[in-house]
Amino acid sequence: MSMKLSLKSMIIAGALFKAICFLFISLLNALLRPYGGAYLAILMSLYPGYDAVSGPIGIIVGTFYSLLAGGLAGFLFGWLYNFFAEKS
Repeated sequence: MSMKLSLKSMIIAGALFKAICFLFISLLNALLRPYGGAYLAILMSLYPGYDAVSGPIGIIVGTFYSLLAGGLAGFLFGWLYNFFAEKS
């Protein structure tokens, strides 16, 4: 008998983890300008409409995108885990 992961829990955990990490790095970047600049530059190329220097609106847009990306990553991880757990 194999243990399965709850996809709902994985989606929520992944979404919250990525959004909180992004929000923390963005706020630190707003206070200490060079902090996380390279990471945020990568995300600017991935998230349409996100701009690290646009202030609070940019942070909100980026956090929303991170919430979606984290949820998708959590879903994919949970689905893959459950798929291979059934095979073994």
